[in-house]
Amino acid sequence: MTAPLPPGSTIGILGGGQLGRMSALAAAELGYRCHVFAPEADSPAMQVAAARTVAPYEDPQALAAFAAAVDVVTFEFENVPAATLDRLEPLVPCRPGVAALRVGQDRVLEKRFFEQAGVAVGAWREVTSRDALDAAVAELGLPAVLKTTRLGYDGRGQAVLRSPADLDAAWARLAPRPLILEAFIPFEREVSAICARGVDGAVVTFDVTENRHHRHILDLSIAPAPVAPEVAAAARGAVVRLAESLELVGLLALEMFLLPDGRLLANEMAPRPHNSGHWTMDACLFGQFALHVRAVAGLPLPEPGRHHDAVMKNLVGPEVYARWGELAARPDVALHLYGKAEAREGRKLGHATRLLPPGSVAEAPEPHYLSPL
Repeated sequence: MTAPLPPGSTIGILGGGQLGRMSALAAAELGYRCHVFAPEADSPAMQVAAARTVAPYEDPQALAAFAAAVDVVTFEFENVPAATLDRLEPLVPCRPGVAALRVGQDRVLEKRFFEQAGVAVGAWREVTSRDALDAAVAELGLPAVLKTTRLGYDGRGQAVLRSPADLDAAWARLAPRPLILEAFIPFEREVSAICARGVDGAVVTFDVTENRHHRHILDLSIAPAPVAPEVAAAARGAVVRLAESLELVGLLALEMFLLPDGRLLANEMAPRPHNSGHWTMDACLFGQFALHVRAVAGLPLPEPGRHHDAVMKNLVGPEVYARWGELAARPDVALHLYGKAEAREGRKLGHATRLLPPGSVAEAPEPHYLSPL
């Protein structure tokens, strides 16, 4: 087994967003420095980093210098080009590596991986041409969801097809291709499970979370999810199975649809910290960013130790963000702001987590714990 990185070591982070910011803050608590590599100079992670490289992800000279300056590399979003990790992996340990990145950034590879690992998914078809779209719709029926296989997130890069008249416009709008058509799933709720896997293969999991969206962007996460114990166990088992199949080192999040009959269907995964795990920062002894840093640095992974129930609300767009002062004054709310200069519509600007006594989600009527946020 590789020895843990000693305090004072430098963790390289590809990507400058809020996930990198919160990872860097967690690393600092353990005595690590973070060097952020991103194309944007004033990104959230850059603001809290010990060192910064502002360069395109394809810049070979900048990547070589970055590799020489860090002891390990991780990434905070999966749209980093796989070629970037291909260039870095011979020079410095990358956790997770390029295999996890490639699967996580391509929906077709992801669906195939789920199926090979024995994790159930909804019906889907790869769509390589306009004729192939007609054939896929004939097989799966309507409504259905047409998505880009790459670069889509928070509702971007997808279209709901409700009638044959929708196909031409959706095909013309969505790129890059190929696309993927997914059968419409009448789910009861969406849940996510997150696990951390260490260099020694040890795995720990967080409590399963219910996710609620507004305009295709995560709005609320409720932890623990109000689901049957066997559903929670199945969700945690699925994310662990995927992490072990990838031999991943770091964090893995898996979003799933819960059907009315109690079955779970995997939707998508993210080999990194995840928005639906932000509540763990304040409701657990060891949150998702702390465990991600520990895994990447080769440290032992303790159990998360949830001590509160929690409701996390994303602060998306200027209208919701304007409530930051009110939320900062609440003794039961932990407020996290991301340092983004522009508060524009649809942009994640922070989050607020309401901490509740254990058992509140299971025992109390829903408005009790949701209405204040």
